[in-house]
Amino acid sequence: MPVSRTRKPQKKSGRTPQRGGGRPSGGGRAPTRSADRRRPWAVVIAVLLVCALGAGVLAALGSAGGGGGGGGGDDASQEEFGDPALADVAHRDPDDPLAVGDVDAPVVLVEFLDFQCAYCGIHARETHPWLVDEYVDTGKVRIEFRNFPIYGPESDTAARAAWAAGRQDRFWEFYSAAMDEEFDMDSGRFSDEGVLALAEEAGVPDLDAFRRDLDSTAAGEAVGRDAEEALSAGVTQVPAFLANGAFVGSAQDQDAFRDVLDEAYEAATD
Repeated sequence: MPVSRTRKPQKKSGRTPQRGGGRPSGGGRAPTRSADRRRPWAVVIAVLLVCALGAGVLAALGSAGGGGGGGGGDDASQEEFGDPALADVAHRDPDDPLAVGDVDAPVVLVEFLDFQCAYCGIHARETHPWLVDEYVDTGKVRIEFRNFPIYGPESDTAARAAWAAGRQDRFWEFYSAAMDEEFDMDSGRFSDEGVLALAEEAGVPDLDAFRRDLDSTAAGEAVGRDAEEALSAGVTQVPAFLANGAFVGSAQDQDAFRDVLDEAYEAATD
C-alpha cells in the first residue's frame, strides 16, 4: 500500500505554486559534479520536447481544431473512448515496482511526472491518495508511473533516484517522501546528497546499492525510455495522465479524474 496515504500533514506555506515547479527564490545549491555528468540526457529531453511542441503547433494549424495531446483538454468527453494507439502505453508488467494496483484492473492510469513540478507535488499529496482509496483499492484502476524529467539536472537526478528506490521496492515510499511538502525548484532537494537523504527517509534498505543504481547506465536508460514514451504519446507538460488511452483534463480536479476513469471502466467492462 503506498505510504502516500499515511503521509505527514501537508505544510501550508501560503505560496501559490507556479507551473513547472516555480522558480528558485535564491540560495539554491549548484548541482553536484555527478549531476553535471547527467546533464546531456536532460538536454536531450529538452530538445526533444521543443521538437514535440513544434510538431504540436503544426498539427494544430493543419487541423480543424482537433484536441491536443499532453495537455489533456476536454476532447468533447471522448466521443470514442480513448485512443487505441495510446492505450498501448500501459505495460501491465506484474513485476513493475513503479506501479500500484491489480495488474488485471480494467483501467490503467499512466502518470507522467517530474519531481520538481509544483503541480505534480499537489497531485501526489492531494489527489493520489484519493485515487488509491477510490479506485486502486477497489480493483478498478492500476496506476503506472513514468518519469518525465523536463526541468533540468535535479529533475534527472530525482528520476534516477526514484528508479533506484524502486529497485529495492521502495518507489512509492520515495514518491511520498519526495513530494511530501512544497519546495523551490533547483534548491538542492534532488542533489545527490538530497536524494540520498530522501532514500533513507523512504526506508531504502541498502543505501550503497542505491548510490550505485543512481549513477548506473541502467538508470539513465530507464528514465530515457519513460521520456521517449511520454513524447511519443504527445505529452508536452507535467503532470499528464492517460487512462486507457484517454487524457485526463486536469491534474488537480478530482471530478476530472472521476469522469474519465468511470467512463474508461464502463467501456472496459461492457
